[in-house]
Amino acid sequence: MYSISEKINLTEKATVEKNTFINDEAVPSAITTFTCCHCGNKNTVAIVPYESGFPVLQLYHEDKVVSKDELLRHKIVNGTSQSMLHFGELTVNDLPTLYFGIDCTSCHSKYIGVFSYGEKQPGLMILTISGIWKYE
Repeated sequence: MYSISEKINLTEKATVEKNTFINDEAVPSAITTFTCCHCGNKNTVAIVPYESGFPVLQLYHEDKVVSKDELLRHKIVNGTSQSMLHFGELTVNDLPTLYFGIDCTSCHSKYIGVFSYGEKQPGLMILTISGIWKYE
């Protein structure tokens, strides 16, 4: 997993095997696979809560990597509700939202994944992968 600092162009959404992990399913890590849009290879992703990912704000701040409009248009994130704005302007499920860059292990196509993790209600910790998108 890596951060992305150059401008990117999102192309298509990859198929993710499992995108929601509840409570202990995400501990010590949430492990899923996605299928490469280019070569069809199944790639494994392991997200470690509180360790994996980079703040999603880094993507749309000053439109450095991708614009807010593009993130919303591709349904990567949603606008945050007023009561949860302390997590940022754009989130997934009104929870702290992070992203990561990852490459296909077979053809090296580049992908960006976006996920949120946090306590949705007392005793309910949820990790939700919004999706994984191929980019150029």
